[in-house]
Parts: sequence; C-alpha cells; structure tokens
Amino acid sequence: MRGILGGTFDPPHVAHLVAAEAAYRQLALETVTFVPAGAPWQKAEREVSPAEDRWAMTRLAVEGVGYFEADDREVMRPGWTYTIDTLETFDEPVVLIVGADAARGLPTWYRARDVMARATIAVIPRPGVDARSVERRLEGATMLWLETPLLAISGTMLRDRVRRGHSVRFLVPDPVWRYVEEHGLYRVDDGRLEDRSA
Repeated sequence: MRGILGGTFDPPHVAHLVAAEAAYRQLALETVTFVPAGAPWQKAEREVSPAEDRWAMTRLAVEGVGYFEADDREVMRPGWTYTIDTLETFDEPVVLIVGADAARGLPTWYRARDVMARATIAVIPRPGVDARSVERRLEGATMLWLETPLLAISGTMLRDRVRRGHSVRFLVPDPVWRYVEEHGLYRVDDGRLEDRSA
C-alpha cells in the first residue's frame, strides 16, 4: 500500500520526514510519496514560494531514502490543486497522511466526502490539537492515529526564522537547508542565510 504525504513543502522539514517514517513503519507501507502542491487553493490568500523551488526541495528532502519518493503530478498540473484530483490518479489503495490540524479542517476541502471515501486517513498528532475534535470532524472516515513525537515545527515558523536571520539548519534536511541558503529563499533582502545560532 502507498502512503501519500501532500503539502506545500515550503520548506519540507524534519517533522514531514518523521511523519512519513512513522507511517511507513506502523502501517507496513511499500512507499511514501511526497506530493508538493502546485497551486494550493486553501492558501490563495498568502504568498507561496514558486512551485519549482518547492519541488526541488522536496526531491532533496527524500533523496537517499529508498521507500520515500517525490512526485510532481501536482506541481505540473495547471490551475488550483485539489487533493481528490490527485488521489484519483492512483490505481491502488492509498493512505493519506495528514497533520491533526489539517485533518480537523478536512471537511472543508473540495469534495471532502470523496477524499474520505477514497483514502484511509492517517493522522499525525500536533501540539495543541485535541484528538477528539479531529475524530468528530472525520466521523465516517476510515482513520487512524500515528504514534509520533510532538514536533512543533511548521513551514510558517521556519520561514519566519529565516526572515529574522536565524538558522533553520537541522530543522530541515541538510540539502534543503543548503538550497534555502543558496537560493536566498524567505529572505527579506538579497543576503545569504546566516549560519548562526538562534
């Protein structure tokens, strides 16, 4: 069975890898496929890094792990990105791996009932998100909880750290950190990402 871990991946970080590893081990998956969103409609109100940068970072994040793969089907698709469209491109049964905060909002997704019917929902605990509220929102779905450490890491936090001149090294895979540095992502000026302690 395949696991699908979607997201903006702006940037991909260690909590993504920990979640994918937990799903792979606990659910005996064959592969975990990382699918960066092309044009995520639910984030239309905020600026998202170019798809080519997020795709490049996702490839770098999974490099060297035989049971992880990066998939470009969303970044290559024109128009807004909808999870159900992606799920319907896979022939085999899939497990959709989502954070508890995203899972709680899943009923607001486009064709949410079809998403829940098409995939098993594997939920990653997130700090501050009540498990019962998630379970109530996903009533009727086939869902389960993954056992993972509570890592309070998010793309928002990482982008903010870079903007404030702090290092994100070891919060993201090292090749991703180097990509952020070399391409000047998330900076408010044209300088390089400083390698200094928080």
